[in-house]
Amino acid sequence: MPGMFALAAALTAVAVLANWWSRWVGDRRGHSVERISKPAATIGTILMAATAGGGRGVTVAALVALVLCLVGDIALLPDVDRFLLGLVAFLGGHLAFAVMLAMAGLHHGALAGIGLIVVGAIGGVVAAPILRGAARQHLGVPVAVYLAVISTMAVLGWATGNWLFLVGGTAFVVSDAILGSGRFVAERRWTPLAVMVTYHLAIVALAAGVRLT
Repeated sequence: MPGMFALAAALTAVAVLANWWSRWVGDRRGHSVERISKPAATIGTILMAATAGGGRGVTVAALVALVLCLVGDIALLPDVDRFLLGLVAFLGGHLAFAVMLAMAGLHHGALAGIGLIVVGAIGGVVAAPILRGAARQHLGVPVAVYLAVISTMAVLGWATGNWLFLVGGTAFVVSDAILGSGRFVAERRWTPLAVMVTYHLAIVALAAGVRLT
């Protein structure tokens, strides 16, 4: 279904760009656009994964993961602001992504080692202050579990040898590191846009990577 995949990718790109604009302007207009563009972008990646033509098991796991990401997206919209629900939804999404990556095949131990170093370096910089901030909001344990799961998922992405899975998993770690730092440490002017740019890179790469399975 290459034609359908290309159409889904194009629609996703439109929604992604609209969402980036909404985050950049950050005013009432931006919030109105984000209500639509944020879930629309994730729905686009769901369509991408569904039309990618990958292995059946990998595709099903990807769809489950992306649907859970959609739930998390909606939970984290400013009008909803259910952080714990979003955390749980994305935690489930990362577990589903881990299953997807395992189904794709973990045959590259050397790359997994490099991925462990990369993820460990990111965590070494941001994990401690995020966990301290989360503990002050009585979220220390769920955030610690979340960090462990997403880090494992990212390393599995490297272990597949699929460059799109590798990029997607790593970008997810970077996105959530920025998100966690903004929520639990200190938010900067560029944080909202940076979170979404890296997040969209992650889910688009993971959805597109299904084509290579």
